[in-house]
Amino acid sequence: MATTSLANTKSKSVIWDWLTTVDHKKIAILYLVAGTLYFVQAGLMALLMRIQLMYPENTFMTGQTFNELLTMHGTVMLFFVATPLLFAFMNYMIPLQIGARDVAFPFVNSLGFWIFFFGALLTNMSWFFGGGPDAGWTAYVPLAGRDYAGLGLDFYVLGLQVAGIGTLLSGINFLVTIINMRAPGMTMMRLPLFVWTSFISSMLILFAFTPLAAGLALLMLDRIFGAQFFIPGMGGNTVLWQHIFWIFGHPEVYILVLPAFGIISEVLPAFSRKRLFGYTAMVFATIVIAFLGFMVWAHHMFTVGMGPIANAIFAVATMTIAVPTGIKVFNWLFTMWGGKLTFNTSMLFASTFVPTFVLGGVTGVMLAMGPVDYLYHDTYFVVAHFHYIIVGGIVFALFAGLFYWYPKMFGHKLNEKLGILMYILFAIGFHLTFFIQHFLGLMGMPRRVYTYLDGQGLNAFNYISTIGVFFMSAAVIVLVLNVVYSAFKGERVTVADPWDARTLEWATPTPVPEYNFAQTPQVRSLDPLFYEKIHGDGKMKPAEPIAPIHMPNGSIIPFIMSIGLFILGFGFVMMNMENPIVSPFVVIGLGAVVTFGSMIARSVKEDHGYYIPVEEIKEKEVS
Repeated sequence: MATTSLANTKSKSVIWDWLTTVDHKKIAILYLVAGTLYFVQAGLMALLMRIQLMYPENTFMTGQTFNELLTMHGTVMLFFVATPLLFAFMNYMIPLQIGARDVAFPFVNSLGFWIFFFGALLTNMSWFFGGGPDAGWTAYVPLAGRDYAGLGLDFYVLGLQVAGIGTLLSGINFLVTIINMRAPGMTMMRLPLFVWTSFISSMLILFAFTPLAAGLALLMLDRIFGAQFFIPGMGGNTVLWQHIFWIFGHPEVYILVLPAFGIISEVLPAFSRKRLFGYTAMVFATIVIAFLGFMVWAHHMFTVGMGPIANAIFAVATMTIAVPTGIKVFNWLFTMWGGKLTFNTSMLFASTFVPTFVLGGVTGVMLAMGPVDYLYHDTYFVVAHFHYIIVGGIVFALFAGLFYWYPKMFGHKLNEKLGILMYILFAIGFHLTFFIQHFLGLMGMPRRVYTYLDGQGLNAFNYISTIGVFFMSAAVIVLVLNVVYSAFKGERVTVADPWDARTLEWATPTPVPEYNFAQTPQVRSLDPLFYEKIHGDGKMKPAEPIAPIHMPNGSIIPFIMSIGLFILGFGFVMMNMENPIVSPFVVIGLGAVVTFGSMIARSVKEDHGYYIPVEEIKEKEVS
């Protein structure tokens, strides 16, 4: 029987509550904390690499250490920073923006986080077993094969396989939530742009992470079990890995950048005091970008030797993506045009995102031309382009979203003066670091090298680029200080809508109760909250009478199951260790028992959740 009280949740310890929670809002904060910790790690690795490149023929670190830092910086930033930070906002805001009480599968949501977390942990275990992976974040074979790469690559392969399962689970969950859990009246063409972009991104996860999983499985078979999928001397094919990786790798850029587009499309209208310009065009541009994102993977392989016809086809497809992206850029500009602009920290990051991302897109079109790519391909020009997309696009959007949604998530605002100082430091540092790298690339400096000779004209630009990283590091320190300071001294937010915003998440009380909405709202228009401010009394109309609300119980099973997968992955890595203390098969067996035992326990245990009684709901709503 389902219980009818919250008493069972109030008696838990804080740690147990966070380990067992299936509340999408708490899982969002777990993603936020985990992503931030890995952001600091990846940033420190970037700082160390730039210190090495600050001077010619520097001996700050060895080439081997540089290769390991380079590989892990890219891996951590893409898989363990950008993905979880975007998932944090997706987890928190999607149910609120569509008028739902939770995601479709709360248990799977918790499982997705913990599997991701332990997959990331497994990848980072490599540092304690002889050093990180050293074949670049793309892990090209034969460099990533068993003859050249050490144990670190096994941690990379198994860690990403485990973390990828968590990402896939989350993507499926978001898809089902958006299709099935929308409030009455919330048609697909009334979804906020952030929900639309998250929906398309989740579809990309479904179709892009599966080839990555297949490729990693083949590489694991090569490295651990002696297969020959990527060994030419045994009939394998090294270029096969490149195709498999980039069929995942290019959509991965859009998996990350589309939700960032969505954040910008929420922040700009809110602080322009205008409706988003061209909503329908934005939706269809997002769909077209996602479709074309799967058509262009081989533009990463122009120098492989596919031939002029293949190169031309992929070049044209790549340039075509500029069209729907251009639609988005002009719609953002027209949203701001004539608006009553408020330049707080969130708006500063969002408005700076637009020209910064355009610059990254322009260099992308340059790289899309096959013959030109032969000149640029292995130079710092590509590094500059890539970071203008990933940092200038995704990280700027994440900061905009953080300052915008922080009051709803934590009940207080971040300090604006510290926020603007952080913005100035980060924007200056970013452009100092990466704009200058375009010229380093054009001057012929190869990427992925740990040193360079004096007298080549590269000294000054490398020095300036490193100074920029110090600026960005200072900006992140200011952000951390801001979070700590605001927790104690920040402006408390008790109203539902401190920004006078437009979308449904701002109709919920602050702090958001665990059931989100006491009564499911009736949506009557695009920008439903703004519509009610103009045509109603400023409050959402309920679509149902107040009644007991069913909620799921927390569960420790996702945490235990994820530990099982971690042990299982570690056992496979041990198969390549010299003289392990315990037989790898014992560890693999233990991991399998824990994982499948958790699955069986979940299957046989009946858990009907509990109900929050009407009296308790009314008491919370009044208070």
